Amino acid sequence: MRFDVVTIFPDYLRALDLSLVGRAVATGTLEVHVHDLRRWAHDRHRTVDGTPAGGGAGMVMRPDVWGKALDEVMGLDGTGSSTDGADPAPGRRVLVVPTPSGELFTQRTAEDLASAATITFACGRYEGIDARVAQHYRARGVEVRELSIGDYVLSGGEVAALVVIEAVARLVPGVLGNPDSVVEESHGADGLLEHPAYTRPLSWRGLEVDPVLVSGDHARVRRLRRDQSIARTAQRRPDLVAVLGASALDGADRAALAAHGWVVPQGADHPVRARVRHVCHEDVGAVADLAARTFPDACPREITSDQVAEHIATNLTRSHFASWVEDPRAELVLAELEDQPQECHRVVGYALLVEEQADRDGNVPAGLDPRPECVTAGEGRRVAELSKIYVDSSMRGSGLARALLDQVLHCATQRGVDLVWLGTSTSNRRAQRAYRHVGFARVGTRTYDVGGRLCRDVVMVREARARTGSGPQPGTGPGVTSAGTGARS
Repeated sequence: MRFDVVTIFPDYLRALDLSLVGRAVATGTLEVHVHDLRRWAHDRHRTVDGTPAGGGAGMVMRPDVWGKALDEVMGLDGTGSSTDGADPAPGRRVLVVPTPSGELFTQRTAEDLASAATITFACGRYEGIDARVAQHYRARGVEVRELSIGDYVLSGGEVAALVVIEAVARLVPGVLGNPDSVVEESHGADGLLEHPAYTRPLSWRGLEVDPVLVSGDHARVRRLRRDQSIARTAQRRPDLVAVLGASALDGADRAALAAHGWVVPQGADHPVRARVRHVCHEDVGAVADLAARTFPDACPREITSDQVAEHIATNLTRSHFASWVEDPRAELVLAELEDQPQECHRVVGYALLVEEQADRDGNVPAGLDPRPECVTAGEGRRVAELSKIYVDSSMRGSGLARALLDQVLHCATQRGVDLVWLGTSTSNRRAQRAYRHVGFARVGTRTYDVGGRLCRDVVMVREARARTGSGPQPGTGPGVTSAGTGARS
């Protein structure tokens, strides 16, 4: 690949003699040629600019000087054809004009330009290059790219040319010593920012490198780094998350995204914003409606519709949800989608954790199930039941249920709960796997009444303070706090 840079400050480009680009030039992998624009200015003062047509501040660089320079550098005559009737550099040829009014230069642009044979940079100064220069060459079949490296203004195009050359050159085979260096980078094909990098010492000023990175378990290392990339992108560049392709995201990706306020509804092309928060009185109706439409999905097949309806009318009423909002022993949280059309359900998930604690009159919270005999906590330990986790059918596999779970477990830890238990249908293997994944262990079974019919549940327990994985901890994201598969408890 050959780079030509035309500028009135050739010394500005001496940085190209250094580092990877300089080494690639020395080995013949790249060619870099810097040209002084004033060589094509033939008046006494070597003038390259003039006052703006129509008036205004500053000066504009002259098209006649630029035309002569670019014709010679690119081997063209005044019409845009090659001077000798043959392309002096076979292959794709691009003229890049750095300008703050150009298209945004991205990694995708760099990847595209890396296939060019020659790239010529026209580095403007002052108020820029007369617009007819780009118009002329574009009209005559030259590929012209007016590029901006960001939403700010520089004094000239040289800095931008250095940026583009550096970004493009490192993609040319042979420039980087290790070709794998470009695989896991920010703004790569996966659309994520690169994960943070660490080296030795593993402990420095009280900061530790995650043990997974030195465990030798390559699969866990890849997963951790992927999670860190997702977390960093969600925190710093939410605009990139919003355009991620849903089809390229696996379950673990969706879990990591949900930890930072993004979920992927079924059928969606891209993630959407979501958040988990405590339920307030204004939410009671929406949460009760969600409970009524999601509870049937979690029931065993032998439960009739009448029995389901009776259970809902008895245990999932608005008055129940209102009482949990008021009761300090209950943690009732909801998940809602943001920026959704009015006709869509905004509240798409909820969870309830109830602490086993009697009030002054000896009454326990509404909806608290008797603790099964297989749950042993030890004297003086505080116990809570994870009573409910439900998500709308459109959110299955989105990571939302795990986000709700992590939030209520975080709340349990904050209130000093030691042990959390739950019951989930023996037929709901998916739920059991999901709970095992976050540290719950089966300790026995119990019977559970649904509309007068006794069902059998698996009973599972976990320490409230147990970590749920190496990803972000509850409460660290901007909205939703972690992720996984949906399940009834």
